[in-house]
Amino acid sequence: MEITGGGRLEVRVTSADVGKRVSVRYVTDSVSAGERFSDAVGVLTSWDGGVITITRKSGEAVRIPELRLVAGKIAPPAPARRRGPAATFPELSRVAARAWQPVETERLGEWTLRAAIQEGPGEARPGGAVAGRRVGFTRRANSVLPEGDPGLPVAEALEVVREWYAARELPAYVQAATGAEGTQELLCAELERLGWRREVTAELRTAALAPLADLDADAGAVRIGRTLDEPWLRRYQRFTGASPVVRQVLSSGPSVWFASVAGTGEVPAAIGRCVVDGRWAGFMAIEVDPGHRRRGLATAVMTALARQALDEGASAAWLQVEADNDGARALYEGMDFAVHHHYHHYRHHGRAEA
Repeated sequence: MEITGGGRLEVRVTSADVGKRVSVRYVTDSVSAGERFSDAVGVLTSWDGGVITITRKSGEAVRIPELRLVAGKIAPPAPARRRGPAATFPELSRVAARAWQPVETERLGEWTLRAAIQEGPGEARPGGAVAGRRVGFTRRANSVLPEGDPGLPVAEALEVVREWYAARELPAYVQAATGAEGTQELLCAELERLGWRREVTAELRTAALAPLADLDADAGAVRIGRTLDEPWLRRYQRFTGASPVVRQVLSSGPSVWFASVAGTGEVPAAIGRCVVDGRWAGFMAIEVDPGHRRRGLATAVMTALARQALDEGASAAWLQVEADNDGARALYEGMDFAVHHHYHHYRHHGRAEA
């Protein structure tokens, strides 16, 4: 907080500081002892109508009446992470996009519209006919990556986005990130103002690759290959049928490897996917049969894939995990994966009230 020579707190942020990282203290609604004040640190994403909005690195937006501010200042950039490889948000965003490629893309300025459409379960139509329902295979392959300027005002660009996905009978999603240098807090705030709502939040975590390859795991039981076979797909929880779209998305990437551990039948006890891209190795689809959990199979799969990636010259690892998946987050924390940034999928739900 800013403290003057007389020991008083001061508010030293203004509406001109929108877009900057700030730290503020404010009066809360709580009357409990010791809870009169609260603090917020994040990007100042709006100052309008007597209310300020601060977006924390997790994507949470804190709205504070400006009359409740008691102190505030411009905050220095978040301290550099002490774990894992150095990386920028743009670099990781591009690497993650190459590891999860859609079937169809279109550019809108520097934004990329992405779609991977498959036929979902049939639905009844007039006259008793049953028709396949068009669905997108994962939000990652069916969302906009807003990497810069769309060439239009944001509100107009989002209308183009909605029309593009509507023409494909898909919901419109925008993927935006918070919590690192160069992330998209201002865009997230604008999306919410325009009626888009955050449906899913995930963490992108990074780690050094060599320690992962050195874990004490039975990697010898893991089979690795380039081929995406039927047994692997039967274990994959997102696979619902013989869709060529699923195969195309999963097989896309600079250098793709699939891992599996034999189970008691034809379906593997555990699977995993790794995409090697320069110095980066991305880990995805790490899944274990519920009946085989707590036996170290997920660790074995990741260790075997890490060793393969090291052989190709990679030195750094990344993965994505949903913020509410406590079990997976604990596993990756134990492997020394540190959170680099958060990303969010926003879906349009009608214009927000002013």
